[in-house]
Amino acid sequence: MRAGIFSRAEIESCLRRGFRSRVAVISFYTKDEKPLDFSVFSDVNCDVFQVGVEDTRLDELMEFSLTYKTYFSEAEELAKFIFAAKNAGVMIICQCEYGLSLSAGCAAAIRQFFNGDGINVFENYAYCPNLLMYHKVYNALIEESFEHGEFPCRY
Repeated sequence: MRAGIFSRAEIESCLRRGFRSRVAVISFYTKDEKPLDFSVFSDVNCDVFQVGVEDTRLDELMEFSLTYKTYFSEAEELAKFIFAAKNAGVMIICQCEYGLSLSAGCAAAIRQFFNGDGINVFENYAYCPNLLMYHKVYNALIEESFEHGEFPCRY
């Protein structure tokens, strides 16, 4: 399964040009950022899962008392979205503000689960995958896989 990593500027550029085929976009934003307005690109053929997440800097974690259980509670819903995209045969684009951390962690989890090559995202110095996002998405995919009879790729 293909999972691309895009920044906000990159996805906006692609949305203006349009996609050659249908895609599924997972769009992350933090409380300090304005969510991307996909409605202005209504003629573009894409399914969107947009979610606001808490920034996971250490000072933020301490201030909000975030834990693994409370961080990104939408992970189960996202796993359903990912399986629907996979079953539809569409490419997934993971997008966050800079295309470095949240989107990279999510894409690495998707690629690890379906292809066994998520390590490639971690090895690429262009990215700094958010480990908390990686584990939340990967574990949610494992839970959702029981519904689909499809289990993590083992390489």
